[in-house]
Amino acid sequence: MTTGSLRLEAVTPDTVLEACRLDVAPEQRKFVSPVAQSLAEAYVHPDTAWPRLIRHGDRVVGFVMAFFDVRFDFDAGVPDAPLRSGLWRLAVAAGEQGRGYGRFAVEAVNDEIRRRGGTVSTVTWHLGEGGPEEFYLRLGYRKRGLTEDGEALGDLDLTG
Repeated sequence: MTTGSLRLEAVTPDTVLEACRLDVAPEQRKFVSPVAQSLAEAYVHPDTAWPRLIRHGDRVVGFVMAFFDVRFDFDAGVPDAPLRSGLWRLAVAAGEQGRGYGRFAVEAVNDEIRRRGGTVSTVTWHLGEGGPEEFYLRLGYRKRGLTEDGEALGDLDLTG
């Protein structure tokens, strides 16, 4: 996916260390897992995880990881519960926020969900002052409730 000089790029052996060096602002570390943890999770879930670097020109400005076709634990007792796709992780580098990189990454993930035939994007986020809730709500996600872990759960209809 490319928009001007913004693009998502697969994490490769040549870029994995660059990805792992990405760090968010100190006050945001409680809301997002380190990229190295995300890459480890992608390694053990290769059929569902979609990790990507967010690049602006030659600079890595963030990391995003999507998931595709997953059944959430809270849907286990729901007959015919749909498989879900959405945003698993999003980290914009310290000093790079407020420039549209997060919005770009979420829109790119949602484009990929649509390309794969999905109609809903799901995201969970940690609650707390300075957290990402307002960001996701501004993008149109509707808060549906809480997960068993106490994270907020939101969905975005991709058909409109």
